[in-house]
Amino acid sequence: MKKYFYLLLLVLSTSVFAQQKRLVTSIDTTKNKIGAEFKLTVKTSVDTFSKVKFPNLKNIGALEVIQSYPIDTIRNNDRYELIKKYGLTQFDSGRYTIPSIKIFINNKPYLTDSILVEVANVQVDTLRQKMYDIKDIVPVKSSIGDWWKYLLIIALILGIGALVYWFAKKQQKKKIEEEVYKTPIEKATSLLNTLEQKELWQKGEVKAYYSELTDIARNYIEEAIDIPAMESTTSELIVGLRAASVRKKMTLSQETIENLERVLKQADLVKFAKSKPLDYEITEDRNKIQKAILTLDSSIPVEIEIEEDTLLNEAQKQKQIQIQLKKKRSQRILIAVASVVFLLLATMTYFVVTRGFDYVKDTIIGHPTKELLEGEWIRSTYGNPGVTIETPKVLKRIDLTKSLPKDGLQLVKEMQSFAYGSFLDNFYLMVSTIKYKQDAQIDLKKSMEVTLQTLESQGAQNMIVKQEDFDTKEGVSGLKSYGSFSRFDVNSKSSEKLYYEIILFSQEGGLQQIMLFHEEADSYANEISDRVLSSVELIQLSK
Repeated sequence: MKKYFYLLLLVLSTSVFAQQKRLVTSIDTTKNKIGAEFKLTVKTSVDTFSKVKFPNLKNIGALEVIQSYPIDTIRNNDRYELIKKYGLTQFDSGRYTIPSIKIFINNKPYLTDSILVEVANVQVDTLRQKMYDIKDIVPVKSSIGDWWKYLLIIALILGIGALVYWFAKKQQKKKIEEEVYKTPIEKATSLLNTLEQKELWQKGEVKAYYSELTDIARNYIEEAIDIPAMESTTSELIVGLRAASVRKKMTLSQETIENLERVLKQADLVKFAKSKPLDYEITEDRNKIQKAILTLDSSIPVEIEIEEDTLLNEAQKQKQIQIQLKKKRSQRILIAVASVVFLLLATMTYFVVTRGFDYVKDTIIGHPTKELLEGEWIRSTYGNPGVTIETPKVLKRIDLTKSLPKDGLQLVKEMQSFAYGSFLDNFYLMVSTIKYKQDAQIDLKKSMEVTLQTLESQGAQNMIVKQEDFDTKEGVSGLKSYGSFSRFDVNSKSSEKLYYEIILFSQEGGLQQIMLFHEEADSYANEISDRVLSSVELIQLSK
């Protein structure tokens, strides 16, 4: 029996030894500087029909994989020797264990050996290395930051475009009128016919109708008789017309002047007193104006040269006006559009030069943290002992008591937590306050270590930690930790780097914590963090 027992042990030992020797693990050095590369080598020898799978890893334990080298293959008769190398690094000093990793040979897992490595600090020789003074703070250019300012700029650009269009239209219309109408009476007659074609008073626009009607009469008097009729009141116009008739020896009847005065006063009542004349009265007023204009024109003792163009009938004149208006309309639109496009391009170029392309792109397309920064901020007090803080959004209450161990929960009298976002979001902000059942001296550094360990347990990797004192405006001192860590995104199967800031305060029987993190390269989030932390105020506990 002993013979069989030893034989069985020999077989088992041989099989175990054979399994372990399927993989040979080695490393180029076990001690290196911060950020330097460790080369982990895994070798295996298999036959030509075996299938070997080496894993593609981002991290091996606490070390980051910075390079996964191609597999080297060496053929030895009927066998292959496969060599796989991983480049590893770590940016924090200390001793680390490179754990075993699984290598699959013919779908069967085999484990590599674990190796202990040491990462040492880089020694700085202050005698050889020249030291420099701390640079002054560079002032940041002020930003617009409010959406209404952008809206005002766009409205201003559109307003300038509309003004250019209106001015071009007015100038072209004036030019067309000068080309088509050779005499004031032609212009007045044509405009009266155009006014009737609009059918304003039939549509209920009586005020607009009388306004255009009297403007036609006043404009004719101003051009034909040289009286400032457009700026004069009705009484001043009639007085000036009587004086001009004497001065120019015009043969005007009293009835013509009275009819004109009556229509002008009726128009004043319609425009300023909301008078509503009857339909037949409107028709009579129009006829009186036309008759008064014709009478005035015939009474002017000036010989008007009749050219061949005056023989054109009214329909031909209207057609000629419409053709020229249509021809010029496209030019007006083109000028206005070109002006707006030029102003938009000039404005965008200005902001690209002064603020950068990303700022212009984020303003037009949108950016979540930019919208938070430029939105309406809220100042509120959270928890007990209270923390007064200014945030871009109201923080919502969350329950963290379930995450505490039972032993720690027994020491807590009251715990309140408020947050915006979550650990998986690109911007996260949390305010938490704790009151303990018994007064005790709280060690902020140990509390900070627990907080950082909690972050690592939630998926934070390769944490870089820096610490410094933090003082509020009221002079309350606390401890601040800041730095960066990597977070693995399950959806994109990639690792992203986040920047974090954690502040702890300790008061009588209480602990207050402020935590925020965001994407490391997000400049808008950096501005949010600075504004949030500079607004922190603490409510002192009463004894």
